[in-house]
Amino acid sequence: MTITRISPQEASQKLADGWTYVDVRTVEEFEAGHPPGAVNVPIALAAAGGMAPNPDFLSVMESAFARDAKIVVGCKAGGRSLRAAHELMAKGFTSIVDQRAGWDGGRDSFGQFEPGWSRVGLPSEQGQPAGRAWSDMRTKKK
Repeated sequence: MTITRISPQEASQKLADGWTYVDVRTVEEFEAGHPPGAVNVPIALAAAGGMAPNPDFLSVMESAFARDAKIVVGCKAGGRSLRAAHELMAKGFTSIVDQRAGWDGGRDSFGQFEPGWSRVGLPSEQGQPAGRAWSDMRTKKK
């Protein structure tokens, strides 16, 4: 299955068109800054010695979003969001795109740096917004 990967600017346009940005970074990363209106559903959680897969990722996504929901997934540099997009598509989600440069930026297939959302001057917000923070989203799991 092929995942469509879009730039931060294209992701911003999708949000203006009614898509939802799902930030799959950790709670701490999300709190430090994210696109306005984004929801936090981490694909991995901070754990002793690094990160551990979030066992509730798919069940929360399935409870919170319809299979045809228009979703942009994003992370820090593009790796976790691409993995999340593949997992969601495998579960039957049909309108998933990956914001390939993430929040900070990532490398394209030629090794060139592409700046992420926070580095191209797009709007941002901080904190754990009520109803969109992981602490609220995880209550929606099946």
